[in-house]
Amino acid sequence: MAISKKRLAHIVFESDDWASKTFDIVLLFMIFGSIFVAILDSVASLRAQYGEIFLILEWVFTILFTIEYFLRVWLSRKPSGYIFSFFGMVDLLAILPTYLSFFVLNSQLFTVVRALRLLRVIRILKLGRYVAEAEYLTKSLRSSSHKILIFIGFVITIVLIMGTFMFIIEGPEHGFTSIPIGMYWAIVTLTTVGFGDIYPVTPLGQLLSSLIMLLGYAIIAVPTGIVSSEMASQKRKDEKALGDNSCPKCRFSPLPLTDNYCKNCGEKLF
Repeated sequence: MAISKKRLAHIVFESDDWASKTFDIVLLFMIFGSIFVAILDSVASLRAQYGEIFLILEWVFTILFTIEYFLRVWLSRKPSGYIFSFFGMVDLLAILPTYLSFFVLNSQLFTVVRALRLLRVIRILKLGRYVAEAEYLTKSLRSSSHKILIFIGFVITIVLIMGTFMFIIEGPEHGFTSIPIGMYWAIVTLTTVGFGDIYPVTPLGQLLSSLIMLLGYAIIAVPTGIVSSEMASQKRKDEKALGDNSCPKCRFSPLPLTDNYCKNCGEKLF
């Protein structure tokens, strides 16, 4: 029995019935499968032994993802909107490198294309459209973008000042040959990475290093707090907009109940 375009679009873009959920689950297995193959193919010993199998599997996944891509373009109300959207670009980049290998004859260029095929792992970004909480995260990041930009500007200012001070205090004889090198050290120290390739020797430089390390621990908590606060605020706004008759987790309305649980997602409500 033929499936109408409207029904097919519902299966591909929605996830509120058996058919659409099954489509999403199959697609998730394909994404994880393709990533697993890409990981195994990067191991030289496995590639030497199972290279042909990996290549066949890669082409199978690429063809299936190509079908999915053109299916989404065809079913979209505004195809250009999907093509130039974030997920549209992700879908295209995930399949494009494999096809490029057909058109590259120069062996040196083929090496570059083979490296580009590592972009297959970008398929994992497709998972975002199947995670309901990703919407909260996206909205929260968008709402807190100005605060995060101010925070990044503050961090850059600290890095510039500390890098300059270390260049003046330690000097080239201790590895701080320029302000950019001092800024590199400040970034490594502020982020608590501490490679140890450059470190202060003078007492004043060590004091400054101790201060920036302590400051680094305090700074780590700032962006987490900003985004967490925005996520909580966004969730309260969504729940208020949906009203008391909607599930706060899946936002299904009107709310279907099964023994105080949402019938759509299973969330405990009372």
